[in-house]
Amino acid sequence: MVQIHISVSSVKGKLRSRSRPGDWTLPKQTSSVAPPNVWSNADQDPVPPERRTWTAWTFVLYWFSDLVTVSTWSQGSSVVAAGLSATDAVLICLVASLCNALPICLNGAIGSNLHIPFPIAARAAYGYWLSYFAVVSRAILALFWFGVNSAAGGLAMTQIIKSIWPSYEHLPNHLPASAGITTQGMVSYLLYHLVQLPFLFVPMHKLQKMFLAKAIIMPPVAIGMCAWIAVQAGSNTNFFDAPSKVSGTAKAWLWLGSMTSVTGSYSTLAVNIPDFSRFSKTPGAQIWQMPFIPIFKVAISACGIIAASASSKVYGTALWNPLLIIDHWHGSSGGRAAAFFCSVGWCLAQICLNISANSLSFSNDVTSMLPRYINIRRGSVICFLLGGWAFCPWLILQSGQTFLNFMSAYAIFMAPLAGLLFCDYWIVKKRKYDVPALYNPNGIYGKCNWRSLIVLVGTIVPLLPGLAHKVTPKSVQIPSGLANLFAINWLYGFVLSIGLYVVLNLIWPHHQTIISHTVHGTPVAAIEVDEEASIAGGSLGEKNVTATTERAK
Repeated sequence: MVQIHISVSSVKGKLRSRSRPGDWTLPKQTSSVAPPNVWSNADQDPVPPERRTWTAWTFVLYWFSDLVTVSTWSQGSSVVAAGLSATDAVLICLVASLCNALPICLNGAIGSNLHIPFPIAARAAYGYWLSYFAVVSRAILALFWFGVNSAAGGLAMTQIIKSIWPSYEHLPNHLPASAGITTQGMVSYLLYHLVQLPFLFVPMHKLQKMFLAKAIIMPPVAIGMCAWIAVQAGSNTNFFDAPSKVSGTAKAWLWLGSMTSVTGSYSTLAVNIPDFSRFSKTPGAQIWQMPFIPIFKVAISACGIIAASASSKVYGTALWNPLLIIDHWHGSSGGRAAAFFCSVGWCLAQICLNISANSLSFSNDVTSMLPRYINIRRGSVICFLLGGWAFCPWLILQSGQTFLNFMSAYAIFMAPLAGLLFCDYWIVKKRKYDVPALYNPNGIYGKCNWRSLIVLVGTIVPLLPGLAHKVTPKSVQIPSGLANLFAINWLYGFVLSIGLYVVLNLIWPHHQTIISHTVHGTPVAAIEVDEEASIAGGSLGEKNVTATTERAK
């Protein structure tokens, strides 16, 4: 046996020697599996055993953090605001949560079994370079969601300030109508970002107390708000017997379109769930997501549905956002106190969600694409600037229908990406990947899997006219058939991508990638660097000492 000891001082010396003023290039990190000529980031390596700490209950708490948010509350109530009944909305959320949970569990197995992140796993189905399309698509959607949740956080900040200084309600507006936001809204949005920004740079393992605080605070807030508005509406109000405002064929397509919209909101995680499941302590830990995703999603959406239905009687209109309900509480001292504490809870919920589901996901994606220049911390800054400001997310949340239209766009890309990932791992390659080959651009998986390219073009292109019509219905007119196809775009994209990929691989199998057994990317080095080295070279790390490499002679 040969042991090689690398001192911390030598590691620091190399890091400093390669970091020159004005040079954006990051120090090159040694990968356990990537070829020496490939610039890699240690965060993209297979997770070593000592970092595999996620248990079944970790997944449960993760989904509690992700689903108890303004956006989940708004999904069901947005359906009511669109014209369907409360009963329809509950069923839609249930079906949509099952459509989310199934591919999330199936694709999560890739991370649990192989301990590799999504950008690496995607190379098996798409090829080394085509996988960047999937990674870029996921990264762009993370930016949008970061902005959407930040916009909701800005509204929470407005309610917090108004509960302290009621005169904030009358802050003069100096912005034009075309801006889509008032001076008050922009000030609140800026203040929210000032509160959120420091948390974006805190390592994930140090945020546990923050997520625990959310788990303690948010259930009483959500349940309490729902109970209060229901009591205000009166005991004679039967929320779930109220009929829909549409009927017949129009109702059927609105039902399917709403289901697609609600499914689309979490279709991103059906694609990049390996980013989280790779930390599983045992294979199969991700299975616990299957029951708890529907439980959490339906429960919080039901609170929003009841609140939207009750607010129709109390305020004369269905309020699809919990922060709009809070906006009516500022008339008394007791109402102002309740508004403050509830708004702080929703603000915390948005910050937690933005960090775990958006900022870190985006940072992982861009780090895998440009490891020479971007690490997790730089990726967080880019996400903050682009998602938080350049995309003008306040325009998305102007109405409940706009919110649904926005979520519809997600499924057009995410459904076929998730379908291909599932089909390649479970059906075509039968859960047998060569992990080291995934890190090699000249490996067996090739540069571009033309089968996947055909599937993506064949599923996405027919939906583009429907997408254009959905975004600008007055400017773009399309036949009813294409509009109806877009209404079921998630199911269409997921099922069709699987079918096409299976057929193409049956006719033209890629024999080189059909292997007899899994080749795991077993780490050959356990490297621990202190926090200074972590800031300079990546996001790995604990404190101290040495790197030891052992190889059989």
